[in-house]
Amino acid sequence: MKRKALFIINPVSGGKTKDKVPDLIKKHLDGALFDYEIAYSTLDNPISAISKEGAKSFDLIVAVGGDGTVNETASAIAGTDKVLAIIPLGSGNGLARFLNIPLDTADAIKNINTGRVAQIDSCKINDQWFFNMAGMGFDAHISEVFSHGRTRGFRSYFKSSVQEISKYKSQSYHIDIDGKVYNREAFMLSFANSSQYGNNAHISPRASLHDGLIDVCIIKPFPVYRLPEMGVRMLTKTSESSSYVEIIRGKHIKIERKEAGPVHLDGEPQMLGKEAEIKVIPHSLKVIVGNNYKM
Repeated sequence: MKRKALFIINPVSGGKTKDKVPDLIKKHLDGALFDYEIAYSTLDNPISAISKEGAKSFDLIVAVGGDGTVNETASAIAGTDKVLAIIPLGSGNGLARFLNIPLDTADAIKNINTGRVAQIDSCKINDQWFFNMAGMGFDAHISEVFSHGRTRGFRSYFKSSVQEISKYKSQSYHIDIDGKVYNREAFMLSFANSSQYGNNAHISPRASLHDGLIDVCIIKPFPVYRLPEMGVRMLTKTSESSSYVEIIRGKHIKIERKEAGPVHLDGEPQMLGKEAEIKVIPHSLKVIVGNNYKM
């Protein structure tokens, strides 16, 4: 019996054109395995609404876009028996890279045909889902700045980071991880479900989507001239050995800070109050992974 797949295309994610995607789906999706439909998100018909409605009648929901698109799609089906698939067309593609999903669109579609499904952990911050990475501090600030820019992509993100880093002030955080309290001055806090932000920049190289834990990555204040070193460490998966990085793993995290400010959930910014509660929901999302992903 054929399975029903719904492809949700976000036309604006990552600044990349999606014009060729329908033809590539027609060419490379196995018609003996799937019947499919395509939907395009708009301001009036957002990804979240399409996903929720699609989950009523489709077996497979395919996010065509970046980590933000994946977040909106997965948030609608986490905790259900529906399966997520990803065609990565964003600027970072952090979760897709971690799951070894091909970045080439045709190959990503072919990968769906394998039906290789893993059940991964999901996370919530104040009852809002995230699946790859959430954070507060500098990276949340940059996500907020970046969201107002006219251009997307890694270059624009890097440019924003360089422009803002000298002006940004570190903050004090009261961190409770499974009942143990830590008080830290931090440049930023990252809550890692997978190991990387995107573009193969790994903040927590040993993170796992199957261990029932969130990696709380505390990036301590560091001199601006050490920024290139921090970047190299993330690209070479050696961030844990930096004296400016502390990683503590836990299931239930509570954060208190002195004032409200931006946070990001899978790269998408929003404002949050002084307090945040982060929890992991083990094995709560079914997702098609790449052939080389170790389950």
